[in-house]
Amino acid sequence: MATRSKPPTLGAVLRGIRSRNGWTLKEMSDRSGIPVSTLSKVEHDRLTLSYDKLQQLSQRLNIRMSDLFAEGSDDNVVRVTGRRSVGTLDRAVRVTTDNYDYNYLCTDLRRKRMIPIITRIRTRSADEFGELVHHQGEEFVYVLEGRIEVHTEFYDPVMLDAGQSIYIDSQMGHAYVVAEGFEEALVLGVCSSAEEGLMDSLMSLHGDAAA
Repeated sequence: MATRSKPPTLGAVLRGIRSRNGWTLKEMSDRSGIPVSTLSKVEHDRLTLSYDKLQQLSQRLNIRMSDLFAEGSDDNVVRVTGRRSVGTLDRAVRVTTDNYDYNYLCTDLRRKRMIPIITRIRTRSADEFGELVHHQGEEFVYVLEGRIEVHTEFYDPVMLDAGQSIYIDSQMGHAYVVAEGFEEALVLGVCSSAEEGLMDSLMSLHGDAAA
């Protein structure tokens, strides 16, 4: 019986990036702006990095944010249809913004066409949310708890209760807010795109407000 391999740690990912480029810890520190001692602890799985530090690594090393979640060069990607990932909240990549608490599931799989996200919505009005967001692809949102109000660029707002769902074109401006009478809501969202870079597109929406 084949044993199930564990997804690589962030330390293994950083070691792989450094090895492929032939960098010493000092050279990687100079390039990324992260202290040698911190990088060493991360590589030995004694420390992890906050979202802003991961974003810093991505920008300064000119790599995609999604490449920091799972290792493997393009040449080693297994091009079969038998991939599988079990998603749990304790292994999710968590990002907190002013409006939402995101939990990105199944981040051990690279090059996904679908991005599953459990999101806790806290913002209570379109004015509080701010400008509608746009990104590539399409998305499906299913309300698990509470009630939400969905605002879109071309339609009147619509209310969704627990058990109801909506499917939209993500390039159309959109926002999800908590409906009146509720403190917060919990939803399952699945974003998809035929183009690569969806994860990076979603992460870029969080900006500097992400924790």
